[in-house]
Amino acid sequence: MIFSALAQHYDRQAKRGKLPAFGLSQEKISFALLLAKDGTLVDVDDIRDHEGKRPKWKLLTVPASFKRPGISPAPFFLWDKTAFVLGVEQKAGSGAPALNLKSHGAFKALHLERLADATDEGLVALRKFLEAWVPEKWSEFPAIVKHVPELFASNVVFRLDGVAGYIHESAAANELVARHGADDDSPTAMCLVTGDARPIARLHPAIKGVWGAQVAGASILSFHVDCSKSYGKENGANAPVSTSAAFGYTTVLNHLLQRDPHHRQCVQIGDASVVFWAEANDESAQEAAESLFLDILDPPPPTDSSETANLRHALEAVSQGRALDTLDTRLDPKTKMFVLGLSPNASRLSIRYWATASLEEFAKRLAQHYDDLLIEPVPWKTPPAAWRLLAATAAQEKSENIPPQLAGAMMRAVLTGSRYPRSLLSAAIVRMRADKDVSGLRVALCKAVLARDLRLNVKGIATEIPVSLNRNDPTPSYRLGRLFSVLESIQNAALGDKLNATIRDRYYGSASATPVLVFPLLMRGAQNHLSKAMTTPETRGRAISLEREAGEILDGMGSHFPRTLSLEDQGCFAIGYYHQRSERFRRKSDHNDASGVTDDHTDPITEETTA
Repeated sequence: MIFSALAQHYDRQAKRGKLPAFGLSQEKISFALLLAKDGTLVDVDDIRDHEGKRPKWKLLTVPASFKRPGISPAPFFLWDKTAFVLGVEQKAGSGAPALNLKSHGAFKALHLERLADATDEGLVALRKFLEAWVPEKWSEFPAIVKHVPELFASNVVFRLDGVAGYIHESAAANELVARHGADDDSPTAMCLVTGDARPIARLHPAIKGVWGAQVAGASILSFHVDCSKSYGKENGANAPVSTSAAFGYTTVLNHLLQRDPHHRQCVQIGDASVVFWAEANDESAQEAAESLFLDILDPPPPTDSSETANLRHALEAVSQGRALDTLDTRLDPKTKMFVLGLSPNASRLSIRYWATASLEEFAKRLAQHYDDLLIEPVPWKTPPAAWRLLAATAAQEKSENIPPQLAGAMMRAVLTGSRYPRSLLSAAIVRMRADKDVSGLRVALCKAVLARDLRLNVKGIATEIPVSLNRNDPTPSYRLGRLFSVLESIQNAALGDKLNATIRDRYYGSASATPVLVFPLLMRGAQNHLSKAMTTPETRGRAISLEREAGEILDGMGSHFPRTLSLEDQGCFAIGYYHQRSERFRRKSDHNDASGVTDDHTDPITEETTA
């Protein structure tokens, strides 16, 4: 199903001229060798984009590349790395360029054979160039020397001096590409993608651009060892996919995996490179659907105020049940969307998740995801992207520390509307206990897991999860979280802000897991802190208010502290702590605003943003 959807998307894009035709591919080219009609090397053109900090290759449509066998060098037609074209290469970490006569010999033999009868001026010039070129004498050409070492680590094409375009783009070159592409001696069998009898691909083209995979590319489908073979079939014959279908799905997937600011159909979430596309007959409808999906899946940074406002408007419209075409007349709610998550696995790729649904259904699921996350005060300026949420559960909040299974399970829940993984709640709680940081993102994750379980009638979740401070909520764990925050405030009132370690630093983890062992100790300490705060006129009023708050919280609880709290109750504890602590700083801010005093102390919970 995945290959079929990708192949169909390739067909649509190829018909619109967005992707190269069968037998061609888009490759990263950095230089063009300028040849005279007699084959003399005239110059080397640097065709890279120099607008950024570093020169960047240009994506050109050339005769298709393929997966090179490891035994003998296999050159590409009319373009390649300089190791093949010139017989010289710059290996990573090495000093001077090194000769590669074996690869150049293969490139030369292939082209002298195919260009033997050529009459086109460009192809004749290329043949003469290869006949005369001596790799050992490369340093005698100033045009080459001035581009060392970048040239010898790049792909190159050819251009005829005085003629616009490249040699591989000529009609004669296209005829050669078609002729040799048709000479496929692969066996014919039923293609599993198209259902037609066609020549079967022995090896599928490499897929490039998946984060963490091999730079040379990897495969979704491959058979390389005897234990993978069946009934004596070799390589791709074990799962027959036609050469045209293999070309189609790999070409469009490589296109989707491009990391380009002007072409964003790939988002990195955990270890998965997530690509998405829309199926629409109209190109503008397709682009509008993909743009909306990207904005909801990976919200723009808060610095982009217009995009943030558009996203907020879109989420409100979806939540209120308004049709998507009220946002943009090009949007069709029934447009079918496809989402594919790919993860590296040695020389192969793993399918982390695969989801299909209408644009309207995906929009509803993503809007519900953000609604489940909603907590007040809102700890972000724009809805948090999935990668940012996952980073909040990882050590040092680094993406590389996100457990792959957690990232995949969470995204499946977001895309399908199913339960969040229980490990998401566990990971958020573990990080709060380890870092002593009850951040807004982590608390929002706890609230999202519990709120969705309640909505889906999961056993063990029976009470509504408050979005904002609820003083009447009877849940013991929620009240304990609030109480812990009040006790921390009492300590702050007595001892001030300049503490090496607060009760949160020392006791948060144990208080949220085994309250009966910690709270009696904290209550005794709070009495001492209250006595001290009462003796100081500046803190007396605050101490009285906090004592009253603690009493009201305790009045709504039983006579004993719980012995232990379950994972769900620890999540409620964090939510209660967050709400109460945020209320403390809201009151402090209101007091400062009324008195004209500016308070430089800001709690990290309330200033968190997402990139």
